[in-house]
Amino acid sequence: MKLRCLIVDDEPPSQKILQTYLESTDNLLLTGTCNNALEAMQFLKQHPVDLLFLDINMPRLLGTELIRTLRHPPKVIFTTAHKDYAHEGFDLDAVDYLLKPYSFERFLRAVNKLAYTAPVAPEKTEEQNPAAEPFLYFRVDRKMVRVRLDEIVYIESLKDYSKVVLVEKKPLIMKKSISTIEEMLPPHLFLRIHRSFIISVNKVTAFTQNDVEISGQELPIGKLYRHQLAKLTLSSQQASPISPRSSR
Repeated sequence: MKLRCLIVDDEPPSQKILQTYLESTDNLLLTGTCNNALEAMQFLKQHPVDLLFLDINMPRLLGTELIRTLRHPPKVIFTTAHKDYAHEGFDLDAVDYLLKPYSFERFLRAVNKLAYTAPVAPEKTEEQNPAAEPFLYFRVDRKMVRVRLDEIVYIESLKDYSKVVLVEKKPLIMKKSISTIEEMLPPHLFLRIHRSFIISVNKVTAFTQNDVEISGQELPIGKLYRHQLAKLTLSSQQASPISPRSSR
């Protein structure tokens, strides 16, 4: 299931960069490009769009003004060279705000935020489409690898690198700090329990004040992160039970 995207920007070089980024991201489909907000207004009347990549400072009608005219606007990622518009952009519930020039990695971080808007189903059925599950992209060996959130068991810090341990798949090793990955993950699904570990709440089978049992392994809980135990207890009340073990 690809998101139908529309680029609205009055600068051809910016359009070209976005087109290249979209073509490199397999869950995004470019359905059109408009040179200004008025063109976009007409396009949206005739074509369904899931995500707008919208410049703000354009002639005759600002991108922010365009959003205010739409009764049911699609998701929006603002792209602009003017940081002064950031506050107004987020007031309009933008997914993200990209300040030109931005890298492909920064573009992907914005797109990854869309994963948090889709709920993770507690149970899967054969009719469910795996492509509809929330996911993230990680750069591994010069490739962008798509990973569903429900595939992640835990993340381990390896100094300047991180290891993402997956269900029934080979772990991914990437040059990215664990703190950067933590910012990408929805906090209701993942917990930092140690300076070296982030865990998937749904994969925990038992825990004590000192460690967490997950996928057959015991991971330590750092002293500074023991307050996270309250979140584990809460998650056990909302989903499948997690067993507190007696401390050894």
